[in-house]
Amino acid sequence: MLLSELTQEVSSIHGVGPALAARLQRLGVTAVRDLLLLLPRSYEDRSRVVPLAEAARQEKASVEVTVVGTSDIGWGRSRTLKATVADSTGREASLLCFGRAFLRRTLVTGAKFFVWGSFHVRRGELQCSDFELEPWSQHPSGFGRILPVYPLTEGLTQAALRRLIGRVLEQTADTIEPALPPEVLSAENLPVPADALKGVHFPRTREEADRCRAALAYEELFYFEVSVLRRKRALVASRPRVRDRAPELRDSLVGRLPFALTADQLTAVSEIEADLLSAVPMARLLQGDVGCGKTLVAFLSALLVIGAREQAAFLAPTELLARQHAETAARLLEPLGVRIAFLSGSVTGEARGLLLEALKDGRIDLLFGTHALFSEGVAFRDLGLVIVDEQHRFGVLQRQALLRKGTSPDLLLMTATPIPRTLALTAFGDLDVTSIRTMPAGRRPVITHLAREGNEEKVYRRVREEIDQGRQAYFVYPLIEESEALDVKDAETAFRRLQQEVYPGIPMALIHSRVLEEEKEAAMAKFASGAVRILVATSVVEVGVDVANATCMVVEHAERFGLSTLHQLRGRVGRGESQSYAFLVYGQKLTPEGVQRLKIMMETTDGFAIAESDMRLRGPGELLGVRQSGFLNFRVADLALHGPLLFKARDDAKKLLDTDPGFLQPAHRVADRALAAAEPPAEGG
Repeated sequence: MLLSELTQEVSSIHGVGPALAARLQRLGVTAVRDLLLLLPRSYEDRSRVVPLAEAARQEKASVEVTVVGTSDIGWGRSRTLKATVADSTGREASLLCFGRAFLRRTLVTGAKFFVWGSFHVRRGELQCSDFELEPWSQHPSGFGRILPVYPLTEGLTQAALRRLIGRVLEQTADTIEPALPPEVLSAENLPVPADALKGVHFPRTREEADRCRAALAYEELFYFEVSVLRRKRALVASRPRVRDRAPELRDSLVGRLPFALTADQLTAVSEIEADLLSAVPMARLLQGDVGCGKTLVAFLSALLVIGAREQAAFLAPTELLARQHAETAARLLEPLGVRIAFLSGSVTGEARGLLLEALKDGRIDLLFGTHALFSEGVAFRDLGLVIVDEQHRFGVLQRQALLRKGTSPDLLLMTATPIPRTLALTAFGDLDVTSIRTMPAGRRPVITHLAREGNEEKVYRRVREEIDQGRQAYFVYPLIEESEALDVKDAETAFRRLQQEVYPGIPMALIHSRVLEEEKEAAMAKFASGAVRILVATSVVEVGVDVANATCMVVEHAERFGLSTLHQLRGRVGRGESQSYAFLVYGQKLTPEGVQRLKIMMETTDGFAIAESDMRLRGPGELLGVRQSGFLNFRVADLALHGPLLFKARDDAKKLLDTDPGFLQPAHRVADRALAAAEPPAEGG
């Protein structure tokens, strides 16, 4: 029987009554397989007994001691038992039994115990108040080995969970059949499920625990990749024709550019060209930091399609951004004879009718626009390429609505949010991924400064110097309005203070998610034109238009933003020739994670390195803007830890499907479940 088929309810296990079953359910455990996959979150290494002198140097330690005396400290209700213990070297320590008066009958002089706990020197003596103990014996149950530490819920103890999982493992482990094909098990030198489960729950060494967890993770990732590849191959449709290579327009644009393409841009252009000329429609994600040249790569790709007498559509999330792309394309492409048009909801009446007629007749080569592009009245003569900018702002169904306007058109998705390769392979498993990591020559990196709350006046003065030189600035806040529950600055209150006290007379605007879309775009347009000098906002400006004159980004309470968001906000400046600055103002109460985030922001401007760090700190679900539960919700695999395993599993799954396209086995049920657990939401991809 496969592990996935152990679907008996936990209430069927001897000794699991309704109360215990209800507690287990709170941990997501309803079936036997869930119990066996409730993996330890950490381990307590009690395999080695150390002297008390060494215990003081460890976070937690296992010691062997004898009670040499007891006394009470405090008085009245606060009276607490204090047991003095000594090890074989004669070194003494005190066990403080706060709230554990029942130990008075156990900790008697002369009794010998194993103790696990944290020992610290306080008041001139070695003390331990957080401890577990077990009477000394030749074969202790909780000492002399490594013990698993599980996630718990109210009413459930580690000891009870260890006993239950140990009993179920003993009864079922040896009946579990391998789900992986024998050749994969052999090639990867993986333990069978019985050994892997025993080794991860009750390992003899930490190395065994890591190896067995990796084996279980590999199986999960392997079948996830089998499902992704099966789905991808099932969706592949042959083109009605193979496109002729027509590089003249593209090469003409490259020749007219006043700069050379970066190595990564050249690689991206080459990979996309191979897709455009293949018999299979392209589905590719192009990712890279803001300013790395993704849009130019998209234009060069569109020219290959237009040169073959087909049309291209360029979809952007806002009218302002779509217009900016259209204006850039007009400057670069119209001199080559490319016919460009723009369509949004604001294009109405006769102008809209004439545009749609020209599009249908093939008199428009490249159409830019917003959501209006996939509305019913829009028809192309021969749509060959769909380009989607800031792809995470569009749902899968919206992209499909635009793709249906052509016959197997190619799809190029773009994102300025660098995604770790492991996450890209899972969240976008149906896509090929191209990354642009190098920045164009001569681009100045943004200088980042940190400022503690209370010292922000220095930041305001520095921003004022930039504004006095004719430049512009962003101010970003974590909240829209004041909150009684949080001592955090908000955008609306800050806007009034900046407007009335800090920068009186300087034109500024306020945008956040509650501002109407039309008003938001109008404010952004004024900022882009220079009519507004300071833009106060929440993180909605993380994605926006290029404003080359903006040189200052001030993020207040920066510790409350994720790394990727901070990086995207910093990327709003540094678009022009002038030196730009990011000022990260942090609150008085910094968590260790907040310190780590700010340190990373100071150390690097590499978006891919920042994304990897962000995934380690927050998890993949948070990084993509959705919580881990129900999304990329692997039971065993950790993408931040098991990245190399994912690549290996993908390669092995591809080799297997290449040699056996009909591969299903009974284990296809595992694959289907793996894919369902990690399926991205329908809207947002």
